[in-house]
Amino acid sequence: MTTSPIAMNEQQIEQLIEEITRQIFCYLGDRQLCELRGLEIDEVVCPGCDQRCVETCPIKARQVMAAGAARLSAGLGVTEIPPEVAALIDHTLLKPEATREQVLKLCEEAKQFDFASVCLNPYWVALAAASLRGTAVKVCTVVGFPLGATLPQVKAHEAEQAVKLGAQEIDMVINVGALKSGDDDLVEQDIRGVVEASHAGGALCKVILECAVLTDQEKVRGCQLALLAGADFVKTSTGFGPGGATAQDVELMRMVVGQGMGVKAAGGIRTYEDLQKMVQAGATRIGASASVKIVQQAAGAPVESAAPATATRY
Repeated sequence: MTTSPIAMNEQQIEQLIEEITRQIFCYLGDRQLCELRGLEIDEVVCPGCDQRCVETCPIKARQVMAAGAARLSAGLGVTEIPPEVAALIDHTLLKPEATREQVLKLCEEAKQFDFASVCLNPYWVALAAASLRGTAVKVCTVVGFPLGATLPQVKAHEAEQAVKLGAQEIDMVINVGALKSGDDDLVEQDIRGVVEASHAGGALCKVILECAVLTDQEKVRGCQLALLAGADFVKTSTGFGPGGATAQDVELMRMVVGQGMGVKAAGGIRTYEDLQKMVQAGATRIGASASVKIVQQAAGAPVESAAPATATRY
């Protein structure tokens, strides 16, 4: 006999709600993210997410923080920042004229704010690794950067040497021209060489697609090839191309790679609002040079003027 709602105790009601919610999620799980727009269900379930409360859902937690749950004083002594936000960010300095002093400043900021990593050119890997030794901040560097047209053997060797110097994450640029020419086998082999060199040294590998110069079909193929090659992340942009990250690109990439692979949004992310858009679209890592400004905004603090030492084009 079916128990009437009146006779149900609180626990039974909760179980019924959970079952109904699970059925809704099963239904939504078969639908593409673009089909969920306009349904006004974001307060119940975030597209692509199966969690419903601030205790377990990072997106909801950030919404609460943005409402004032965490506070921060302006200045270099800031320590009280939302850790969920800082942990998303690769603190980035890739401009060619970067100096030793600027790299060390980047590392100090990364330690101070507990960013996920510093991302810099290979020449600075050893210096950053020494500066960050004993901390949780990882050293990320770039391979085949920024054009991606380097020979596959050179990319693999560059990744291998960078890992030996202390890099723990490798952001490699695909051969964009080969992808646009339909030479998918070469693109996959190009990625695989860097992935294997990275993994052999215990480093993650992120694959930069440079979305601003690709069609949607090419973005999909690029993501699929990165998956086949065993990469850990796909990434939107170098920051040196004609455009940076867009929420639409992040959403498309997330749909292609599913939930088992990271998606990094980079290029043009200068505010906490920008970061939120990318995370809600599916990004699990953010590349930014305006990292300090972003975490200050996330915590509701007055924002310091951007420091020229950590500025990049995007």
